[in-house]
Formats: sequence, structure tokens, C-alpha cells
Amino acid sequence: MIQATWLLVYFSVLIWSAIRPHDYLTWALEVAPAVLGLIVLVATYRRFRLTNLSYLLILIHCIILMIGGHYTYAEVPLLDAINDLFGSGRNNYDKIGHLAQGFVPALLAREVLTRLNVIRGPRWLNFFVVTFALALSALYELIEWWVALVSGAAADAFLGTQGYVWDTQSDMALALLGAILAVMLLGKVQDRQLAGLRHSGAADRAA
Repeated sequence: MIQATWLLVYFSVLIWSAIRPHDYLTWALEVAPAVLGLIVLVATYRRFRLTNLSYLLILIHCIILMIGGHYTYAEVPLLDAINDLFGSGRNNYDKIGHLAQGFVPALLAREVLTRLNVIRGPRWLNFFVVTFALALSALYELIEWWVALVSGAAADAFLGTQGYVWDTQSDMALALLGAILAVMLLGKVQDRQLAGLRHSGAADRAA
């Protein structure tokens, strides 16, 4: 039931985002990570099922990407309305995306590393997942740069800098902040769900 609901929400938003987007090149670039993520989740579901927390966060992140793909990150209407209210000249929806870009991968990395016993000790684990999220954000910025070099002006909507000279640095800073917040706010929740997975796995083996 949970899986069906997850897929229903995912494909409903995906189909909506694909209907008359701002432009299909931007849509494809923005939505591609969400589609690749779904493929990975389906391929690994039976062998390495994640916690419900991770699946929920992945879905939220995918929705953020799909909304950005539909409107472009510089033209999401809700953020435009907020900007008009406060007199800001910049649509900051992309900053929400980059905060999530640190928040979600940090917890995913934390879950995988914990379950595979790659790193022992919570301090080193949390340090590594935060630095991993920051490195992933930096890689994404490099990919944006490469796309800009290949696509030229067609990549403007994908980059979403909106003339902000420190856009790249602020994107990575927000990803770093997102990773730190994820560990601080949801680390214990994740640990409880991981304990539940281990208990369920042990019960299945005993049966």
C-alpha cells in the first residue's frame, strides 16, 4: 500500500510536470535525476530496501525537481508571489532545491553506510555524510557548468543564477546547511527506523 501510494504521487507529479513545461530541454535536465533515482530504487528494492523515512525524503526531493523542471527554478509562481510580497527581485526556489540537495543525500548516505558497517562511531559517520553531501553539491555545480558550456544560452534556465554572482557558492553553502540539519534533526529518527529494519530482518530469518 505504501509503495503504491509512493508511485501514484511520483507519477502524478511527473506527468503534471511534463504537460506544457516552460521548455522541454530544461524539463529534461531538471527531471533526469528524479527518473534515474526511480530506476535505482526499483532495481534495488528487493535486495536493499530503505527505511520509510528515506523513501519519503526521496519522494519530496523528486517533487522539488519536477516542479523546478516544469516552471524553471527562476519562475515558480509561489516563490514569485512571496518575492512580490517582500519586495525581493529574485525567485529563491532554487535555494530550496539546493537545501534539499544536501538534506536528502546526507540521510541516504548515512543509512547506507550504517547498514553496511562502513564507518563505525556516530561522530565519524555524521562527519562523513555531511562532507559527502557537500562534495555531491560541488559535483552538481560542475555538471551545471559543463551543461552551460555545451548548451550555451539554452542552459540559462537550467543554471538559474538570475544574475547572482555568488550563486554557485551559496548553492553549496545551502547544501552543507541542509546536510547538517538532516543529521541533527532526523538522525535519531533514522536510527530508530534502522533498528526496526534489523529487528524485522532477524524475525524473517528466524521464521
